[in-house]
Amino acid sequence: MSVDLSELPNLDPAAFVRPDPLALSDARATHAPRILLLYGSLRERSYSKLLALEAARLLQAMGAETRLFDPAGLPLPDAAPDSDAKVQELRELTLWSEGMVWSSPERHGAMSGVLKAQIDWIPLSQGALRPTQGKTLALLQVSGGSQSFNALNQMRVLGRWMRLLTIPNQSSVAKAWQEFDTPGRMRPSPYYDRLVDVMEELLKFTLLTRDLAPYLVDRYSERRPGTDSLAAASGAAPPAVVAPT
Repeated sequence: MSVDLSELPNLDPAAFVRPDPLALSDARATHAPRILLLYGSLRERSYSKLLALEAARLLQAMGAETRLFDPAGLPLPDAAPDSDAKVQELRELTLWSEGMVWSSPERHGAMSGVLKAQIDWIPLSQGALRPTQGKTLALLQVSGGSQSFNALNQMRVLGRWMRLLTIPNQSSVAKAWQEFDTPGRMRPSPYYDRLVDVMEELLKFTLLTRDLAPYLVDRYSERRPGTDSLAAASGAAPPAVVAPT
C-alpha cells in the first residue's frame, strides 16, 4: 500500500518503514529463556543475593535457565583492562542472557556501588553487538528499614539507558533481615507473593519479545545514511546488530 509522505518533508522516505503486524508473529524459539541475575552486596549474608537466589528458584520452576553472577573480585570500572577475567565473565553472561534481574540493597538512599560497578562494566556496544539492547529486565530492592523505592527508581533509569525492556512490576522488600530464615530462604509474606508476580511477568515479557528484539529495536534514525557520523558527533554508540540468541 502506497503512503503519501508529502506532508512530512523532513522524513527520509528511504529509511521510513511502517510497523508491520506480520513481523511480530514469527515462530517462537522453544529453548528455556536465559535469565542472568545480578546482586549488589559482598556481605556473607547478603539479602540482595538471597532475594536473587529466591528469584532464580522461581524462574527455574517457571521453565527458565538462570545464571547468578558473583561480583566478588570484579574490579572497579576503569581500574583494570577489559580483558580482566571477571569482566569477561560478566560480559559473556550478558551476551548469553535474554533477560536480566538486578537486585540491590539501598545504601544511603541509593543503589549500591557493587551493583552499579557491574552495570558500568557492561558496554552499550561491544564490537558489532549491543549486549543489553532489546533484552528484558526486572528490578528488586532490599532495605534494612521501612519500604523505599530509591534504588528501584535509579535502576529503572539505568535500564532505560542500557536499552533494556524494563518490565512495569518491581519488588521492594522492607526490613529484609526479618524476611529470610536462618538457611536463607524467604518466608511467606506479601513480599514473597510480589516476588512471584515480578518473576512471572519477567518471564512472560521475555517469551513475548526475545525473538522479536531485532525488529523491536530497529530504528528509523539508524537506517538513515550518515548515522555513524552523527553518532560520533553526539558521543552516542554507533548502530550495531543485536546479539544472536
